[in-house]
Amino acid sequence: MDLFQKQGESTGEPLAARMRPRNLTEYIGQDHIMGEGRLLRRAIQADQLSSLIFYGPPGTGKTTLARVIANSTKSYFISLNAVLSGVKELRASIDDAREKRDLYERRTILFVDEVHRWNKSQQDALLPWVENGTIILIGATTENPYFEVNSALVSRSRVFQLKELGDEDLRAIAAQALNDKARGYGQWKVSLSPEGLDHLISVASGDARSLLNALQLAVETTPAQFPPPPGSEIAVDLATCEESIQKKVVLYDKEGDYHFDTISAFIKSIRGSDPDAALYWMARMIRAGEDPRFIIRRMLISASEDIGMADPQALGVVSAAAAAFDRVGLPEGQFHLTQAALYLATAPKSNSSLAYFDAVRAVDKEQAEVPNHLKDPGRDKHAFGHGEGYNYPHAYRDHWVAQQYLPSTLKGRLFYQPSSQGFEGKIQEDVLRRREAQLAVMLDETPEVLTYSPGGKERDRWLKRTMGSGTALPPPLFEALFSGLKVQRHHRLLIAPIVTGQIFWEAYRKIPEGGLWGLADSLRVRELIAFSMESLPPAERPTLLDRKAVDTLPDLEGIFLSEPLRRDMGEVLVSVMISRLLPGGFLRLSEIDRKRTTRLSSFLEGEIPEELLERIGSSENTLYTNSASEKRLNALLDRELTLRSEESVETGERRFISGSLLETWIARDSSKRNWGSTVGKELNEEEWRLVKSSLERKLAEKEVDWTRVWRVESRERD
Repeated sequence: MDLFQKQGESTGEPLAARMRPRNLTEYIGQDHIMGEGRLLRRAIQADQLSSLIFYGPPGTGKTTLARVIANSTKSYFISLNAVLSGVKELRASIDDAREKRDLYERRTILFVDEVHRWNKSQQDALLPWVENGTIILIGATTENPYFEVNSALVSRSRVFQLKELGDEDLRAIAAQALNDKARGYGQWKVSLSPEGLDHLISVASGDARSLLNALQLAVETTPAQFPPPPGSEIAVDLATCEESIQKKVVLYDKEGDYHFDTISAFIKSIRGSDPDAALYWMARMIRAGEDPRFIIRRMLISASEDIGMADPQALGVVSAAAAAFDRVGLPEGQFHLTQAALYLATAPKSNSSLAYFDAVRAVDKEQAEVPNHLKDPGRDKHAFGHGEGYNYPHAYRDHWVAQQYLPSTLKGRLFYQPSSQGFEGKIQEDVLRRREAQLAVMLDETPEVLTYSPGGKERDRWLKRTMGSGTALPPPLFEALFSGLKVQRHHRLLIAPIVTGQIFWEAYRKIPEGGLWGLADSLRVRELIAFSMESLPPAERPTLLDRKAVDTLPDLEGIFLSEPLRRDMGEVLVSVMISRLLPGGFLRLSEIDRKRTTRLSSFLEGEIPEELLERIGSSENTLYTNSASEKRLNALLDRELTLRSEESVETGERRFISGSLLETWIARDSSKRNWGSTVGKELNEEEWRLVKSSLERKLAEKEVDWTRVWRVESRERD
């Protein structure tokens, strides 16, 4: 008998067969592929099908969907069952298809149920006819087609996965069967108790065939004989329903798709921190006869892959459970499996160990050279300078110093991304701050900060103090910039300009679903930041701009603006940026308060006459008064934004003043508004020589106490 024999020709057909939907209107469930406007539904309605593969558990409607297509298409339709048909039947079907194409210009749809049952040679026989369009294949399989079906066939077909039906779908199918007068029980007055229907739906577990088979048994065994006279009442209670459907056999094949699906569900439940689901899937595997050692092996993997550094004890717990199970065995060993599964499911999660595979990809991509300062100095130190410039971390405060460890071609590349969970959360801040300090060192444009000069003991001590702290930005300033901010995860922020990677990456961490833009005029800065973003998915990377592209900024919820005038950011550029601020958006402005920061004149006390020192102090004051540009900028900010708060942050440090840095400060260059040009023009040559020599003696190549005062403004757009 043909699989799609006309309904009603066999009165002995099971209810599940009689109630198969005949068209799209009668089809229930699988809304994710058959809902209004979905691709498959549109293709069936337009009779424009390409080759298809339906994949899903038994009873989800794969064959039913093929019946709907058979009743909806104008194409010639042939059906085969791979269990009952072989190459002979396939060749006959292909001959029919060729005849319909050549003589009648009619397409042929070939439906193959249980297509995975055909071996490779049988599946290969289909391929040329699918390729040349002689047949349109529709295959149905309970096994994953990517493993069990010829890859060439899969690549030429659309694969649709059918899922177990939901409770409401099963309820609608039962109602359809009870009300249909021609194919179901509509000619009788069947009353099915709500509790009985709930029981049938629950035990059917998403399988429409199982539900209808149980419903048929419950209805047809309730009256003394079946069928009773039309119009008879049939009352089906809970007890009858319970007798009509027994506990469903656990669907599990240790060599098949459900084996892999169930272990996948188990591991994903652990990864998702759902102990109840983890216990359910593990119980399902154990009851189906899975080898417990296979489950233990997967938990050992999960302990490092999904938990890792968030709880380093997890690996030890599972290892101990594995050893205990080997000594105890089943059934008592299930306690050890349970303890391990519960520990993993409730442990904090981190997948940071996947960083290793990012490193492997980098190794495969390029063979980078070991940086010179990391090379072994034992053999070639004198000839090639191997090891020169290496800073011994234990000689520094906190036993750490910012220096380059990756190859030069991988500067700024990030592999390890510590999570904020559990134990790893305790080390996350240290890892990130140190990484950002290293990036800040690379971003620093001052040459002497990046090099080591043998013999410069004062300078070396300064480097150890400042770099050994693990941060390039004073912690009080960092805290002031981010304190009290109401930043939401979806916000869009701008850092202008990028002065240190610390502010940039701290802002990035706060807006995982938002967007971050950074102003970076320097190509070197952009390249180093770009290096540090390479491990991020392209869609998640912040956007780097130069000032020519500022007009491409989107609307923003926040701006971090650092020393705009010192960085040559005039009011026009700042105006463009703050014009993008949305109502309620914030601006955090940070700049050095030069009036309260250490002045060079303080190092001249006791070195020059008091009268000369007073004149220098008076000239110095003019250097720290607001310029016309500062006044225009402040007026712009006051006009556009409301000042909410202003905070002064004072930081003290031991600062190393190199000779070249001092020279830039005291050079008598009339084209610059620096200390030398401002103060020097008020002094004669003899006075200037005295001042210059005193400063060089007190400061050049020296480490001195230095105080900076930062002004942090918090503004908002009303």
